[in-house]
Amino acid sequence: MQRRERYWQQALEVSERAREEGDLIPLQTDQLVLPELDPFRVRELLSRTPRHLRPDGPRPNPFLPWEPPLEVARPAPGHVLLLNKYPVQSAHLLLITQGWQPQNGWLQSGDWQALAMVAADTGGLWFFNSCAEAGASQPHRHLQLLPRHAGEASCPLAPLLQAQLENGDRPWAWPYRLSPRQQGLEPAAAAMELAGIYRDHSRQLGLGDRSADPAPRHPYNLLIDDHWLLTVRRRREHCAGFSINALGFAGYLLRTRRSDLDWLKEHGPWQLLAAVADCGAT
Repeated sequence: MQRRERYWQQALEVSERAREEGDLIPLQTDQLVLPELDPFRVRELLSRTPRHLRPDGPRPNPFLPWEPPLEVARPAPGHVLLLNKYPVQSAHLLLITQGWQPQNGWLQSGDWQALAMVAADTGGLWFFNSCAEAGASQPHRHLQLLPRHAGEASCPLAPLLQAQLENGDRPWAWPYRLSPRQQGLEPAAAAMELAGIYRDHSRQLGLGDRSADPAPRHPYNLLIDDHWLLTVRRRREHCAGFSINALGFAGYLLRTRRSDLDWLKEHGPWQLLAAVADCGAT
């Protein structure tokens, strides 16, 4: 898929201005060398813990209104593309609804359409945390994108996920669904495909059905790249002092002062994920 990556370039330009003006606060981290935890990547937070990860939390809704210096584009009616104010990676993007929509409600057709419009220009790893128990730090609807170039692995666990699709295996202990995506679709068709996979996964994992349930019955995470969509049913947000959002199931872990690294070394990252997933579900 040939992409122009205009949104990515715009994000980098806006990032530079926002950082100079103090509106963007990148988090300082250090990559830990832990070969025994491969393929997981563990970074240690060196900066002061950002407010959205502190017990007192952020202000009630930082997206209504959003901070104008962080705005990158308005790719579709009803949605805005913003910079993450506290990024670990440069050009970490948030796709938010312009008006209020709850993070813990069902994703709607407009969300998928906006995602597909951005993805047609800038690819990468999309992720969604459905509520606080799934790692969400804000109540206002937002999907997140870590940009990647064509041919670049979207995340550390991408090769394992691709192998599962090719072999038909489902070896992980927690409840999840993984589905392939069709290549080369136009944005409108891609949005319909994503919405269909999301609906099927929600039913299969017991999250419910938008036509019958006012909101999902359980916390969950989504991970999406060009080749697959992964849905994981969640039980809680943390274990051993590690806060786990969707990126944990992509192979990314962040250690803070509260994190018990010795526990992680002893039990391993797979046990960490099993502890926060809803392993009582089928």
